[in-house]
Amino acid sequence: MSRHSLRALLPWAALAPVFALVVLYPMCATIVQSLHAGGALSLANYRALVDPADRANMEAVGNSLTVSLLSVLLSGALGLFLAFVFTQFRFPLRGVLGRLAVLPVALPPLVGVIAFLFVFGETGIIPRGLQLLTGSSSAMLAAGGVSGILLVHVYSFHVYFYLFASAGLRSLDASALEAAEGLGGGSWRTFRSVVLPALRPGLVAASALTFMSSMASFTAPLLFAGGKHFLTLEIYSTKLNGDLDLAAAQSVLLTCVSLLFYLLLTLGPPRGAAYAGKGVRPPGVLRTGPLARRLMVASALLVLALEMLPVLAIVALSFAREGSWTTGWIPSSWTGANYAAFVEDPGLLIPLGNSLVMALIALAASLLFGVAAAALVAGRKNRIARAWSNILLTMPYAVPGTVVAVSLILAFNRELLAGVVPVLVGTFWILPLAYFVREYPVVVRSVAAALEGMDPTLMEAAAGLGAGATRRFRFVTLPAILPALVSGGVLVLIASLGEFVSSILLYTYASRPVSVEILAQLRLFNIGTASAEAVMLMGIILILLRVQGGLLAYDRRFSYVL
Repeated sequence: MSRHSLRALLPWAALAPVFALVVLYPMCATIVQSLHAGGALSLANYRALVDPADRANMEAVGNSLTVSLLSVLLSGALGLFLAFVFTQFRFPLRGVLGRLAVLPVALPPLVGVIAFLFVFGETGIIPRGLQLLTGSSSAMLAAGGVSGILLVHVYSFHVYFYLFASAGLRSLDASALEAAEGLGGGSWRTFRSVVLPALRPGLVAASALTFMSSMASFTAPLLFAGGKHFLTLEIYSTKLNGDLDLAAAQSVLLTCVSLLFYLLLTLGPPRGAAYAGKGVRPPGVLRTGPLARRLMVASALLVLALEMLPVLAIVALSFAREGSWTTGWIPSSWTGANYAAFVEDPGLLIPLGNSLVMALIALAASLLFGVAAAALVAGRKNRIARAWSNILLTMPYAVPGTVVAVSLILAFNRELLAGVVPVLVGTFWILPLAYFVREYPVVVRSVAAALEGMDPTLMEAAAGLGAGATRRFRFVTLPAILPALVSGGVLVLIASLGEFVSSILLYTYASRPVSVEILAQLRLFNIGTASAEAVMLMGIILILLRVQGGLLAYDRRFSYVL
């Protein structure tokens, strides 16, 4: 074997053991565990999942699929509507309001659901306010059960459709719209025949993301489902009851559904309509009547106001005195003591400190592994090999958090490799490992895209001038992938800071993260303390987003100067 071939195999030799140990082995351990029942190999666990007599499992599968499909439809309708309003119409503060439309995606899952609960839940501000205003004997317009889960999902996931559809609408070809209108097509017909085909790739991608996210949703069913059964909740309760065999089978089922839609997303949706034209095409705008335009803008502003209510409510409730929110529609007493307590007793900041440390560990591991993996993906010359390498290395992105937690429990509840890998279950290190497994694919995808977009002649020129591999990476590759590194790294950090789904199954009291502590305070009816912790977490995330924007702006200015 040539020296060049050996050098090409070295990165695979370095990454393969890590990938096999933390990704493939836990998945295989879960599959093997799912095939055990009563200490012997059996399909009994899978038969139980589809047994009509077992109402809980059948209901969990049906509810998860139904809510996921409805989440796709409703999120798609709302996201496409907002994208249309903010790209096709001009009105004051359109740019600022358009940025506010993506705010829900920046909220940690638990914080977003709790904020929604405070406003629209059965004891929330709006249902209580309407009850007192009308003199009704019960709360009005309260979100709960399946409808509450759907509302939370639409609130969180419509942003996917908004972002994808906005990008497509901004790139519409004006000549195609004019041609359709010139042939007598009305606004609605032009939208169906011209606009929707152009948006199809983005809508398919957003649908796959929404379906996967909805199937993996844990927090919304936990707080809103009541007596309803969902797959993620069944995995959680089955694990708590000690039946790891059935929990493994439920995890395999949920993973298969999620991976199916991940393949749909990764292998690429159908292409949208392509239009031939010369030069730079002006953006197209679909014509609408003045009355329809006013109604749509007013409706979009109402939606934004409703989206902002949960965020404003959780900030306001962080100043509520504990025990002052019982029967009234808002707290009867306000105080700054909830924040002062963190200054007086720094021990209260331990969960937040745990989350910061674990997120930084996950970030460092994700950057090291993600950059190396992205280089391997981008370095494959064959397009099909590159696509499947990308799918394999980013596969954990599609695995729900409950499944990741169960898999790690099954894999690392004993020593491995003759004690080289110690028992991790019940230790601090199992949590950052879970965050790493879930989030490193973000770095892989962002950096791989940046590497594939590089001009190969730059590396050839650097090599021709005598630059070694280290120097080429430092002065050519690193500046090219720095924006992708910053964006992917910040996303990993944000997701790890607010991670709740895996944490609730893996934490111990000493290693509890801030998301688990927020839920604990909420269960103790310490609304003010829980809200204050949520606000601090949101503040850290907003700072990270601001730092990300500053670093990217600096990188653009620096690149321009060079």
